[in-house]
Order: sequence, then structure tokens, then C-alpha cells
Amino acid sequence: MEVWTGFIVGFVGSLHCVGMCGPIALALPVFGESKLQVFLGRLLYNLGRIITYSILGALFGLFGSRLILFGLQQYVSIAIGALILLYVLIPRKIKTRVSELSFYTAIVKFLKTNFSKLISKRTNRSLFTIGLLNGILPCGFVYVGIAGAVSTNGWIEGALYMALFGLGTTPIMFATAMLGKVINFNLRSKINKLIPTFAAILAILFILRGLNLGIPYISPKFEYPAAKTEIQEVDCCH
Repeated sequence: MEVWTGFIVGFVGSLHCVGMCGPIALALPVFGESKLQVFLGRLLYNLGRIITYSILGALFGLFGSRLILFGLQQYVSIAIGALILLYVLIPRKIKTRVSELSFYTAIVKFLKTNFSKLISKRTNRSLFTIGLLNGILPCGFVYVGIAGAVSTNGWIEGALYMALFGLGTTPIMFATAMLGKVINFNLRSKINKLIPTFAAILAILFILRGLNLGIPYISPKFEYPAAKTEIQEVDCCH
């Protein structure tokens, strides 16, 4: 997956995910004597999110680079595309039940508890830490971003991919935090109807990438390192 696509995934995803992360952005404390201080606090919050996304991208990009060595990346790319398509086709009721699983709810509860403690502190450090924690909040589009990081060629590309993903989410999240408003409900509803189509397109791109068709940017040829074997000659003495 091309690194620049991380920004597009992040931007489109932010239009959908503002429903979950928007309340956090709205709850961020306002302190300081000037608009510049408020701006700095919101900037630190978003910087924290981007750093967490970048760390996740580096880890999964490194994982993806190991797959290249074993000649598995194209199969993983197909599998990721298939999983995204499956997610799109799964009925909403099943997704809701999954979100109610104890493991999922435990993570969300832990994060929300810490968000409350940090919000009460009203410092720039706490805003930055909220951003760091926000980056690991369970979110379908973050998982899509991570999948993109896996399909890059190494930890640097993976980190850059997810950093761009974070930058893509920033305009909406920053505007929400600064203006104190979430996107209009009707507009968000229209956008949400387009999200499955966008996710399906991404899934198809992942699958095409894995098919190794030799199409530039869409399905480039995978070139795996040739396995090196050493043949030792044994001298036999008679």
C-alpha cells in the first residue's frame, strides 16, 4: 500500500469516527489566558494521537517486512482485503454484539476512566497524554490503517503511513476541539452511508495488491529476497 494513502484513509475515517472520538475532543478542558494557549493544548492532544498511531505503524510495518522475507506479504494483503469485505458485509447487530464483549468493553472502560482523571488536571501534559491514549481507542478505521501499515515495506514506511493517517484525522478532530461542535448529524448520516463503499474499495485494492498483477501503484510485482543457500563441498579422503 502506498504511504500517501494513509492520509486519505485517516481523513475519510475521521468523518465516521468523530462520533466516538468527538465527545473526547469536546470534553477537553479550556484553560489559559489566550486563544494561542487553547490552540497549543488542542495541538498537543492531536500530536499525542499521531505519535501513538506512528508507533503502531512502526510495529506493524516491521511485522510486514518480516512477511516479505518469508514471501507471505501478498497472501496477507489478500487476507486483509477479505477481512475488510467481511466486516462490511457483517450485519450491524453482530458488530454491536462484538463491541459488547468483555475484553473490548474493559479496554474502553479503562481508557474512559483515565480520560476523566486527565481531563480534571487541566494541563498541557494531560492533554498530550489524552491524545496518546486516544490513539489506542478501539476503532475500525484504525484497524484499517494498521492493515495498511502491514502492507508497507518496513517500520519506517509503516510509521510514516500511520503518521499520515493521524494527520488525515486531524482537520476534523482539531476543528471539533476548537469550535466545540461535532459535524451536523444529517451530514454525518450521509457520510456514514458512504463509508461501507469506501471500505469495500480499500478491500479490493488490498486484494489486487496481493494478486501480484504487475500494475503500477495498484498491484505491483512483489520481489522477495532470494533464499541463499550455501553448499559445502566435502573432501573425501580415500
